[in-house]
Formats: sequence, structure tokens, C-alpha cells
Amino acid sequence: MDADKATAVARLQVLTDAMGRRTHGLAMAPLYLAELAKGGMQGRGQPEVVTDNGLCAVWDGGYLPGLWLVEQAIEAALPRAAQSGLAAVAIRRSHHIGCLAALVKQAADRGFVAQIANSDPAGQRVAPYGGTEALFTPNPFAIGYPGDDHPVLVDICASITTTSMTRQKHAAGEQFEHPWLLDADGVPTRDPAVLEHASPRGSLQLMGGQEYGHKGFGLALMIEALSQGLSGHGRKDAPRRWGGNVFLLVIDPARFAGRDAFADQMDHLADRCRANRPIDARKPVRLPGDAAAAGIAQAQREGIAYDAPTWSALAGWADQLRVALPA
Repeated sequence: MDADKATAVARLQVLTDAMGRRTHGLAMAPLYLAELAKGGMQGRGQPEVVTDNGLCAVWDGGYLPGLWLVEQAIEAALPRAAQSGLAAVAIRRSHHIGCLAALVKQAADRGFVAQIANSDPAGQRVAPYGGTEALFTPNPFAIGYPGDDHPVLVDICASITTTSMTRQKHAAGEQFEHPWLLDADGVPTRDPAVLEHASPRGSLQLMGGQEYGHKGFGLALMIEALSQGLSGHGRKDAPRRWGGNVFLLVIDPARFAGRDAFADQMDHLADRCRANRPIDARKPVRLPGDAAAAGIAQAQREGIAYDAPTWSALAGWADQLRVALPA
């Protein structure tokens, strides 16, 4: 990759691991390297600006590294949001964008509210509610906003679990604790093999499961509308390359009721949540982002330890590329 892209991807992957999202940190690096080697990910160049009216823009990412692309979009949106209150960028044909929480954190750390919706029009892992044939990807959605000590980082998806976690379970020979997948007949199962190692294939269950999966279905449709409809590129174009479509919205609270008013309201709500009487006294209520902040602090003190499969994959690529691993 261009040096600036490699630096951004590496920094955000290590941050992701520090935050505890291990499936989307350096574990993704071998997959990205394989994509670079076969030309699926482009390591050099700039996105094409399709439209830009100041508040709204559409970029064609040309399958450039997604972490870098979205960070560039955030940097472009921040000054526009500061001037006008909000700014939005829709990106089509990005490559994989990694951990959304690590990305919205880039804006939240600077006092802004950021939302990201992401889908891959080439991927089919999740069936529509009531169906048996995979159509959507897990379709993650994130929001980050400033908090008292650290940002609140909500990172969810329209399915109960993710493709990465399912692959990780299958590789380890493990079953899920709960039936979070459906086999090809729509029967709930704990077996991760049904997603990619069965014929016909199964699918990931929508958020809400068999009883309330219409909620996950609605979320999946919303994310496809934001990331594919607004970017003008999606499933109708039948892309075949691993990639992603992105919708980014950045909001400046200063242009609404004010940053102090925002902080007063949201910090009060955070205090009320944490003070809520827990079901289990050993597990007090925490907000999304609390564990990430604790993980980052621990990583800064102690570094990050990696499991054998991740380190072995990185070592294999380091040997192939003649790059020295850290001691």
C-alpha cells in the first residue's frame, strides 16, 4: 500500500485489538494481504468524487482499503459539520472497513457525533425474515458520541453474530452457545459449518431470532438503503469482489443545542445507567465503550498479546514478504 494507507490500516487494526474486537483487528491483516496480492484490494490511488454539494458527497472508493477510506471521509466531513451542523459521505466500492467502533471513535474523540452504516452488495450471509436463502451481509451500524471520560461507542449489526465470528468458531471446531444460525431449511442451529461449508448453505439469524427477526430485517433494509441506495451502487449491479458500501454521517452538537448541553444530557443518562441496580451485583451496568476504554488503557500499559493462529498467519506473511517480525 501507499505509506499513508498502510499506516492508517495498521494503526486502526491495533486500536481495534486494544478495544477487544479481536475478530476485526490484526486477524484481518492476512486476509487483506491476500486481497492485495490478487488485486482484490487496491493499495494505491485516491477515491473518485462522484458528487459533492458541500453537505453531501458520494465517493467511488475503487476498492481502496476501507479503514483508510472511511478515515479520509471522516476528515473531510468534520470541518463541514463544524460549519453547517452535519455532513454526510456515501462511499461505494470500498474494500472491507474493519471495526466500525474504531472508526466512529475518530470523530467522537474530537467532540462530534458520528454514524456509520455498512453493507457489502457482493456478500450474501443473512436471509430476509421468513426466508431461507441468504441475501444480506450482517450489515453493521455504529454510532459514537463524546462521553465524560471516553466516547460511547455503539457497534451492532442486523444479524445476531458475524461472518468473522462464525469462521473463527468453525476453524476452532466449536459450536455456538446458542442457535444463532439457520440451516438451508430455516431450522435454527449452533453449527457454524452451515454458513459456508454446507450445500445448500445456511445463513446467519437476524437480530431478534425466529420470534422477533423482523426487527433485524428492518435494520438490514435501513442499512442497505443508506449505504447502497444513497451511493447509487448495490445488489442490482451484482458486484463479485469483496468490498463494502458505506454511509457516514457526522454531526456537530455545537450547531444544535450546544456541546455543553449535549454533555449535560448524555453524561446524566450515562450516570443513571451505571447506577441502575444490576441483576447480578458482580456485573454492574456498563455503557458501550467502557470495555473498549479499559482495554485501550491496559494495552497502553502492557501491550497486546496475540493468539497462536493470528501470530502464525502474520509470521507466514512476514516470511513471504521478507519483513522482520517484532521481537
